[in-house]
Amino acid sequence: MNETHASSLKAAEPFSAIKAVAAGIDFAELLVGRHGLFWNEYRPEDAACRIWHWHDGQAKCLTPPGFSARSRVYEYGGGAFCLTDDGIVFVNEADQQLYRQSLTGETPEVLTSTECRYGDLQFANGQVLAVEENRDQHRLVAIDLADGARHLLAEGADFYAAPTLSPDAQRLAWIEWSRPDQPWTATRLMVAARLNDGSFAQPRCVAGDRAQESLQQPRFDASGRLYCLTDRGGYWQPWVESAAGLNPLTSTAADHGPAPWQLGGSTWLPLGEERYLASWTEGGFGRLGLCGDAAQDFTGDYSRFRSLALDERFIYCIAGSPISSSAVIAIDRSTRQVKVLAGGIAPLPAEQISRPQTLRYPSGSGEAHGFFYPAMTGAAKPPLVVFIHGGPTSACYPMLDPRIQYWAQRGFAVADLNYRGSSGYGRAYRQALHLSWGNVDVEDACAVVAYLAERGLIDGDKAFIRGGSAGGYTTLCALAFHKVFRAGASLYGVSDPVALARATHKFEGDYLDWLIGDPEQDAERYAARTPLLYASNISVPVIFFQGELDAVVVPQQTRDMVTALEDNGILVEAHYYADERHGFRKAGNQAHALEQEWLFYRRVMELAD
Repeated sequence: MNETHASSLKAAEPFSAIKAVAAGIDFAELLVGRHGLFWNEYRPEDAACRIWHWHDGQAKCLTPPGFSARSRVYEYGGGAFCLTDDGIVFVNEADQQLYRQSLTGETPEVLTSTECRYGDLQFANGQVLAVEENRDQHRLVAIDLADGARHLLAEGADFYAAPTLSPDAQRLAWIEWSRPDQPWTATRLMVAARLNDGSFAQPRCVAGDRAQESLQQPRFDASGRLYCLTDRGGYWQPWVESAAGLNPLTSTAADHGPAPWQLGGSTWLPLGEERYLASWTEGGFGRLGLCGDAAQDFTGDYSRFRSLALDERFIYCIAGSPISSSAVIAIDRSTRQVKVLAGGIAPLPAEQISRPQTLRYPSGSGEAHGFFYPAMTGAAKPPLVVFIHGGPTSACYPMLDPRIQYWAQRGFAVADLNYRGSSGYGRAYRQALHLSWGNVDVEDACAVVAYLAERGLIDGDKAFIRGGSAGGYTTLCALAFHKVFRAGASLYGVSDPVALARATHKFEGDYLDWLIGDPEQDAERYAARTPLLYASNISVPVIFFQGELDAVVVPQQTRDMVTALEDNGILVEAHYYADERHGFRKAGNQAHALEQEWLFYRRVMELAD
């Protein structure tokens, strides 16, 4: 086994791993206010998140050295900053405390000094509304901007999200849910009215108390009418409050939001009179439009839209396309002209970029979805790398991913899968993983190889599979229980779901019960789907990548799997990164992992030849 703990790379090839990682700049939490446009930018070279301010045609970074705006609530964070009357408040990554900052460049001032974490920030009425996490206790709180005084808004549920105050400050809405539910299976929309003394009355449940439905992104319009997304009609679609409950707005039968792993999502905005701005998914591709009377399509050349905002002249969002990286864009509402404010740089000439082709193929008793990227070297039947996204209740998107281009430039075709259980295709498709994780996802990963090989698009004898986190579990199951792949890569992947259940954090504490079953009552099912117990079945080489600070998939899982394969004489490599958590953020580590995976597959093919 080759085990490394550090990395040093030189960019020798035209599109190196270093270049691929450097192109991975991303954005989050775009907000517009009277002082201009603001967004949170992540850069892989130092793994920091910085808030930028766009005003009068210029972008200025507000985050000084030593700070990074990132929340860790529920481990996945989100909603790390909000706009105040004269500046911003943000969550500092290092200590998870709230800091306030003016727009004139002063050093941020600490607003809270507690052992809590904060996320999903909203500013209203002189206060910062936030989800507060104190170890395993979660609450909604309001923090006075003037002096940092804390006021409890809601407690008692296991989880909270999206605190939202009506324009007249008389009603507070939020999303909550209780174990064992996940935010994409069953949540509740709650509302509390303000009392004369300024506090809030006991909340009432507007939706979600009687049936399994997932609600997200509550919004008030300018008149104080309440809306939200709910999947009670089969997709996450916009509904509006009425005297009888919630009524559906006219919308496309499609998901108008992703699975809410992170806080602070904004994929739709009500505009009143049953008009709204929204992004939604059709066949895996994103759409953007003003909906209702006089609908307008603003999709253009882009294929994914998030963090929507607008003013009288522009629609703002974070967008991605098949040929350019994530970008902050402004779309003129009158002319539909698009201006890129940040990002959007293509790492390769357009003619050298492999474009996504829609995949819809039979698998097991149903069908699966994804995207196929042809190799860019002209081989008639190239080798294939199957990408398995994490989650597993998540999705991949048909936008430029420099990692995929890295493989395509090296002569590999790529199948990026939205296996059954992924989001973006409605509730029924999303629920397909219920008690079936390790079966239907693995079926879909194997079936795509046969589907593409039968059409002469790949060499079916040279198929590889890779995945991170939950995707690593699917990868290891595919290698343990099927003879389809030549080799595989597990990035911080699950090899022992029972061990994961014992060690995982509260947010996912009951997720495995939903995905597989009760660890005690369904012990045989767990055993049958535990790659570590069937390591002797794996007869092909495997490479592992693991962060030593990972609290979701603890490093010992990877070490146990490596040891089991070594004992069976299987070719194994393992790379550990002392400064990484769940999901690698530092550029040097990302580039090292990407290059080592390619070198490993090349070695496997050379040994076979």
